[in-house]
Amino acid sequence: MPMETENPNQTMVSHFFLEGLMYTAEHSSLFFLLFLLIYTITVTGNLLILITVGSDPHLRSPMYHFLGHLSFLDACLSTVTVPKVMAGLLTLDGKVISFEGCAIQLYCFHFLASTECFLYTVMAYDRYLAICQPLHYPVAMNRRMCAGLAGITWATGAVHSAIHTSLTFHLLYCGPHHIAYFFCDIPPVLKLACADTSVNELVMLASIGIVAAGCLILIIVSYVFIVAAVLRIRTAEGRRRVFSTCTAHLTVVLLYYVPPVCIYLQPRASGAGAGAPAVFYTVVTPMLNPFIYTLRNKEVKRALRRLLCHGSRESQAGSPPP
Repeated sequence: MPMETENPNQTMVSHFFLEGLMYTAEHSSLFFLLFLLIYTITVTGNLLILITVGSDPHLRSPMYHFLGHLSFLDACLSTVTVPKVMAGLLTLDGKVISFEGCAIQLYCFHFLASTECFLYTVMAYDRYLAICQPLHYPVAMNRRMCAGLAGITWATGAVHSAIHTSLTFHLLYCGPHHIAYFFCDIPPVLKLACADTSVNELVMLASIGIVAAGCLILIIVSYVFIVAAVLRIRTAEGRRRVFSTCTAHLTVVLLYYVPPVCIYLQPRASGAGAGAPAVFYTVVTPMLNPFIYTLRNKEVKRALRRLLCHGSRESQAGSPPP
């Protein structure tokens, strides 16, 4: 039942209808299987990285501590959006989301996405200290500092998301309830508001723009110093080894930052057709991150082999004799 508002001529919607992604309705079963495969790979890959980092004593450096946080964030970020997309591909009822559910999804998405943004910045700072100030690094990036930086990223992401969620759902929604998108995000939800959203859009552009631009500038500055330090290394092998620890991080940063710029700098252009960039950084990038870090990192690959070999030995030891 719709909820009554102060104006008797207006009612606040009790639910929204997610229109989903374009071109998926004609082959819904095929796209369901595709998203199911992607989601399975994403969750399995990121949880495997998380377990490996948490259990292997050789991966105790701050870089792997932050990588564990990133893997957990990626698994959760994919879980916020992909299961609802799959439900919408199965039935029309799967496309329906309650007003409260929409608010929760929007909060969780921006909480995880903004936390990941801050985490990439912290990871760049970690690489800067490790490469540019190696003697000072063990003291500056001790266990307490790592825990503190990780905690700050989570707390800041929670506050940042709470501000945008409260501003978005403080507005009145009385009319159309079809969201031309595949999940509840700020631009498509604001288009349904029965009120002036210019202030919300200004706050969104200013806040998200400042946060994203600030984090990206800090990452770029960190890598300017890193590149300068690497170029001072005399041997080609030394330069290659140092660069190999940074390329994975740079790759995921580029994959993460480019699509949101296309979305949030043009909030009025958001719609079902604008879902492709969002699919990339909410669905594809979380799936690719485990592969990027394992393929570019020999220590992680060795740790994965140790974990898998240990598991296979335990299963063989626990099996009954023939």
